[in-house]
Amino acid sequence: MTDFETSHHNTSRKKLPRRLFATALSLILLILLLVLVTYIILRPKKPRFILQDATIYAFNLTTATNSLTTTLQATISSHNPNSRISILYEQIHVYASYRRQQITLPALLPANTYQGHRDTIVWSPFLYGSSVPLATYHSGYLNKDQTAGTVLINIRVSGRIRWKVGAFVSWRYHLSVNCPAYINFGEKNNGIAVGPAVIKYQLIMSCGVHV
Repeated sequence: MTDFETSHHNTSRKKLPRRLFATALSLILLILLLVLVTYIILRPKKPRFILQDATIYAFNLTTATNSLTTTLQATISSHNPNSRISILYEQIHVYASYRRQQITLPALLPANTYQGHRDTIVWSPFLYGSSVPLATYHSGYLNKDQTAGTVLINIRVSGRIRWKVGAFVSWRYHLSVNCPAYINFGEKNNGIAVGPAVIKYQLIMSCGVHV
């Protein structure tokens, strides 16, 4: 092999990794472009959550230990507003909080729940919290709220979802939902009045959703 042929062979060997890298980079950019175009065309809308009902079975504050025992059932619906995109719910948890402090254990909803186009799913999990320690100032606020006749708690939904278009399934997105609910301590303390105002029974309340 002549010096020219050897030099040409060495140059080709050096260029090969660069060509492979350029090819791989081009494929990655093409895939990302297709995903972006698909996203722009379809414009997925986040699911709409509504707190339809909530019933209190126990809500007892023990002042001696600053602890709260809670038992409630929340009925939450999720609507998929997309006409061409399905939703896969993964590891979704529901729990109750008071002034940003979690007061019940997280209830795990059915894993890998599929929601079709414009479909609505309803969950009714039970939420339990037994002798949950409260911060001293939370205990004071709770006493005042109960004396006033109304306690605001939040039903929160947290987990991960995926968008599904045909055979394509997107990467995971974090789902965070906040549903305010007002406990009404009145003549009939058998449920939660849900909504922006205190009422004795039920008011369907839209929830804040972040994806």
